[in-house]
Amino acid sequence: MPIRKFIYAFFLLTIGISHAQTEKKIDNQSILWSRYYTIVNLNEKWSLHSEFDNRLFLKPVTENLFVIRSQVRYKASNSVELGGGLGFFHVATQDPENTTDFMIPEYRGQQDITWKNTIGKIQLSQRFQIDERFIRNASKTELLSGTTFNWRFRFRIQAEYDLWKKDNRFLKTIVHEEILLNAGKSIVKNKFDQNRIYAAFQYGINQKIAIELGYLNSFQQRASGVDYYDRDIIRFSIFHKLKL
Repeated sequence: MPIRKFIYAFFLLTIGISHAQTEKKIDNQSILWSRYYTIVNLNEKWSLHSEFDNRLFLKPVTENLFVIRSQVRYKASNSVELGGGLGFFHVATQDPENTTDFMIPEYRGQQDITWKNTIGKIQLSQRFQIDERFIRNASKTELLSGTTFNWRFRFRIQAEYDLWKKDNRFLKTIVHEEILLNAGKSIVKNKFDQNRIYAAFQYGINQKIAIELGYLNSFQQRASGVDYYDRDIIRFSIFHKLKL
């Protein structure tokens, strides 16, 4: 498919961009992401996904941000899914040493197309997602009027493998890599946003509840173009499936 060729070219281009910069200044950070994720199956084709996500710096312990997201997903076929939704982000700080007395809101739209297929016992998925980000303007001490808009383009490839399965319980491992690119008038030096690599174990307690624990490394370019965050992230998730 032509769109897949475009995605792979997009992936290779971002790798080149990420290595083009020299004299990098890298800040290492440790963060805990905790998430409650609900899936409401409306029927065989449509479902509603909602997410509550809190992110906390660990050295020192400081609030990073809080996220509320909701999206509608449509199963177009056995291998293709479409999704679209909205998100609200409340950002406390990106630097645990420099806390502020206010939080910066961000409103975000998102749309994605996901391809799924199975190779032997491995379940593969590829997701191409577009984010529309509306970030509230702010100084170092207060919120200002208006918002700044930019696009973000994301491509993720993921593999899942069942280690054990019995009745409604299971244990599987998940790995993925995701490339994120920025675009828009406000983006000057950080067209490459970040690269994320993730590995996790997910345990299904029953047919409704599953828990997941994983490690995510995020290497993110900042607005200066030469400053970066290298983040070690522990991610704990609870998944809750419901039916109407």
